Amino acid sequence: MRASRLLSLLLLLQTREALTAAELARELEVSERTVYRDVLALSAAGVPIYADRGRAGGYRLLGGYRTRLTGMTRDEAEALFLAGLPGPAGDMGLADAVAAAELKLLAALPPSLRDAPARTGQRFHLDVPGWFRETGPPPWLSDLAGAVWRDRVVRLRYRRGDREVEREPHPYGLVLKSGVWYLVARVDDAYRTYRVDRVTHVEVGTETFDRDAGFDLAGYWREQAEAFLRSMLRVEVTIRLSPAGLRRLRFLADAPFVYEAAVAAAGEPDGQGWVVTRLPVESVEVAYTQLLALGPEVEVIEPPELRSRLAEAAMSVAALYSTADDRFPDRPA
Repeated sequence: MRASRLLSLLLLLQTREALTAAELARELEVSERTVYRDVLALSAAGVPIYADRGRAGGYRLLGGYRTRLTGMTRDEAEALFLAGLPGPAGDMGLADAVAAAELKLLAALPPSLRDAPARTGQRFHLDVPGWFRETGPPPWLSDLAGAVWRDRVVRLRYRRGDREVEREPHPYGLVLKSGVWYLVARVDDAYRTYRVDRVTHVEVGTETFDRDAGFDLAGYWREQAEAFLRSMLRVEVTIRLSPAGLRRLRFLADAPFVYEAAVAAAGEPDGQGWVVTRLPVESVEVAYTQLLALGPEVEVIEPPELRSRLAEAAMSVAALYSTADDRFPDRPA
């Protein structure tokens, strides 16, 4: 346990210019007294670590000192190559950079771990695009990725409906969702999201912008994705579900919060365990498709047009099977 902590302390000092004992204690989740003992142990082992006193002080490594990755476990090494995501990186024009980084990592690994990329590649493959989609990257993705890396202001033309608009955004990040690339950018004082395959032209300028250090790309995307889904749910249907139907609804709902809302709105079970609840949906047509998959485990109460459609579907299915023996007389009993 202590050996792992000493290595973590050393790597923290390699990646930061200086850290105080209090900062190291917070990072390692130990007391400052433990940090003092660990620093002495590293120093005694020959690591050139020293302390600067004063307001800007802290522990530092003698300039240029680096440790090889001899403390890395097999699981850690293989996880690094799994996280490489060569497909999306190649789409953004970073395939060469990823390959060079992997070579450097391999050179730093001990011989016993140098089969990590081969083992990972034999066991895991990430196929990002959805089914029935073109697999090629959008034409301007590489240019936008370069602007994102360098905090460059861009001028872009964007297809919106049947017309094109021009924008001059500050590109903050790129998101890959279900095989579709999105650009998250700041325009004036608001953040906007653009589908990259709808961008028709990009000019990357020489002007840079000051990035908001507090911006959280992952958090922004989660909020926007949920807000988008909520905005689509314009209809609410009242349904009666069997216990099996309620369980299966989890896999048919548009998003986890839709299923959670249906569970929260459910009344007390009746004598057979059925519950009445309300389900937010995009439209009556979408609700028809989703609820049809539940078969006899659901009964629509409202709206009347949805109840009628499902009743007609049920009667059609019953009629189809009631005449099956006449249409297939040679079928084995």
